[in-house]
Amino acid sequence: MSLLCETPNPSRRAVLMTGGALFAWAYLPRFARAADNRDPRLIVIVLRGALDGLSAVGPVGDPDYVSLHGDIALSLDGPHPALPLDGFFAVNPAMPVFARLFKANQAAVVHAAATGYRERSHFDGQDVLESGFAGPGHVATGWLNRALEGLPAGDRVATLGGLAVGPSTPLVIRGAAPVLGWAPQSLPAPAGDLAARVLDLYQHRDPMLAVALQKGLDADRMALDDQMDANAMKPKGGFDSAAGMRQAAQGAAKLIAADDGPRVAALAFDGWDTHVNEGGATGRLATLLGGLDGAFEEFEKGLGERWKDTAIVAITEFGRTARINGTVGTDHGTGTVVLLAGGAIKGGRVIADWPGLKPAQLYEQRDLAPTSDVRAVLKGLLADQFGLSAAVLGDKVFPESGAVKPMRDLVA
Repeated sequence: MSLLCETPNPSRRAVLMTGGALFAWAYLPRFARAADNRDPRLIVIVLRGALDGLSAVGPVGDPDYVSLHGDIALSLDGPHPALPLDGFFAVNPAMPVFARLFKANQAAVVHAAATGYRERSHFDGQDVLESGFAGPGHVATGWLNRALEGLPAGDRVATLGGLAVGPSTPLVIRGAAPVLGWAPQSLPAPAGDLAARVLDLYQHRDPMLAVALQKGLDADRMALDDQMDANAMKPKGGFDSAAGMRQAAQGAAKLIAADDGPRVAALAFDGWDTHVNEGGATGRLATLLGGLDGAFEEFEKGLGERWKDTAIVAITEFGRTARINGTVGTDHGTGTVVLLAGGAIKGGRVIADWPGLKPAQLYEQRDLAPTSDVRAVLKGLLADQFGLSAAVLGDKVFPESGAVKPMRDLVA
């Protein structure tokens, strides 16, 4: 059952593009590490449903915050105090890992952020967020895949391709660049002799499909280790559950950490549409934030020495209303947060040109007004991690966005 308040009507093309968990990934050689021992990774987590940024990272120093956000406003006092980040902002107590990384200068927040989209449809907003275009209607490719295409020919990151985690490929990483698909197993793994027989059949009848199957089997083996067998990796509650988020990150980290594994990855977690009984420091939203926090922890542990080269960014299609509604939830809004984590992040900062929460300061007198562009954050990460130029970012990766300048110094 979907928690979204709109019903999607995907085209047959979109369904065909996203159906299945294993996708072709051409044979890729094992690469030596860079001479400077820096081997950057970028992980994109899409939070579908619109995250309430004011309950994820609360402006506890704003005098108008509590009166607007009511019972779900964060507080530094009480039985479930928020975790202070600086003298003005505090993170939801469900995110102790993020708070620890923030103190270690390995996590940061960009607050009062939004894409250029100003309507409040989930599916149009997600289209804009993941396609990277200025408006909805562009569903063929995503900005992360086009970023791979924009790298120079022979570049290691481009050659190794991307990783799509989940039962379907997120739009953000669809496109012409090679992508490996992996998901925690929802069905029992085939016995070894069955897999071998099917592989032999495909090698005789369809060599290209045989390559895809072999890469899929290799990915499953790589994602599982001695401590995590196939039964443990069966989805528990789906990707919109705390356990599901951890499981997705746990397996993905092993693939991304490999010397010949992908350097960019995309995950999508559903369920962030909180119209009713949202909760603040506790409740439904806190449970989701705890799952996201667990995903950060699994990436930190699973990436090992490669954590220092990794940037993770969590983004959502838009924010939620500053004032709570009559069902102790929030409705579709505008400004929200971008969460950054990873050893490569220049952290310990909340980056915000804070607009304020007085009625005249709200966007359309209802939403947190956006003062930062999500595309600027994403451009900055792509430029710092992979050296993509402002021209490529503004023309190809995020078309017609030349006026949106990359946010600098996001990477240490």
